[in-house]
Amino acid sequence: MHIQWFPGHMTKAMRMMQESIKQVDCVIYVLDARAIESCMNPKFDEMIKNKPVLYVINKQDLVEYKDLQKWQKYFVETNKQFVVADSLSGKQKDAVIDKLKQINRALLEKYLNKGAIKTIRAMVVGVPNTGKSTLINSLSKQKKAITGNRPGVTRGKQWVSLSEGIELLDTPGTLPPAFDDQLRAMHLAFIGSIKDDILYLDELTIEIIKYFRHYNPTVFMERYKMTSFSDDNIEVLDLIAKNRGFLLGKNNYDYDRVYRAVIDDFRKQKLGKIMLDFPGDKKNEE
Repeated sequence: MHIQWFPGHMTKAMRMMQESIKQVDCVIYVLDARAIESCMNPKFDEMIKNKPVLYVINKQDLVEYKDLQKWQKYFVETNKQFVVADSLSGKQKDAVIDKLKQINRALLEKYLNKGAIKTIRAMVVGVPNTGKSTLINSLSKQKKAITGNRPGVTRGKQWVSLSEGIELLDTPGTLPPAFDDQLRAMHLAFIGSIKDDILYLDELTIEIIKYFRHYNPTVFMERYKMTSFSDDNIEVLDLIAKNRGFLLGKNNYDYDRVYRAVIDDFRKQKLGKIMLDFPGDKKNEE
C-alpha cells in the first residue's frame, strides 16, 4: 500500500505557519509517543530551524515506560529540550511552562534589563492527531482549542493566552507533502494521523497482522483466541472473523468488521502498549 495524503487545507496551513513563524519566539513541537520519529515532519524542521524548540512527547500513557526511557536518553544526548506529557491529565502544565521560560531565558532577560516584561509567544506544531489542541486546553485549564480524536479537526490558527505571560498559537496538524519513507507513513496510519477514508483498510489491517506476527504474536493470539499464528494473512483474517462471529450468512465472513476491529483494538491499546519507532532504527539514521 502506497500512502499519500496532503489535502488542500494542509498546503494552506503550511503557508500560514511560514508566515506566523516570524511572529513567535519559540515552537512547541508535539509528538505522539507511539511513533516519535514518524511524527517529525521535515517541513517543520526546516521552517523552525532558527527558533528555540520545546518537544512535547505526548500520550506517554500509551507506551511502556522502559521504551519511553530510550527516547528520553536520545533527547538528552542530542541536546533537545523536551517534556513528557499525558495531556489529558494536565499534570505536565508546570513542566511545560518552566521549559518554555527556560528556552526563552535570554529573551526574557533582555526585556527585563530594559524594565519590560515580555510575553512569550509559542507556535504549537505537529502532525494530525498528536494532541496539540488537547495539550493547549490542559495548559489553559479551559477548552479554548477545538479537539477531536481524528486528523483534520483544527483547520485555522487559534491564539490562546495563558495567565503565566504566554500566548500559544494552535495550528492545523500537517503531514509532509510526500512520504519518502513509507514505513513512516504506515506508522502514522496505525496511530490515526492519516485519515482512514483515504486508506485501504484491508491492507492496513494486514500490515498490523504482519507487525504482531514479527514483534508480539502472543498478545495478538490471545486477543483473537488463536492457537497458532498462520503465515497466511487471509487465514488469520478468516480465523478472527470466525472467532468473533463476524459473519455474513452461513459461509461468508464480514471482513469489513474484521478490519475495523483490528485497527480499533490497536489504537485503543487492546493489543497492548506499543511503541513503533525507536532511536537508532534504520529509518531514523537516514
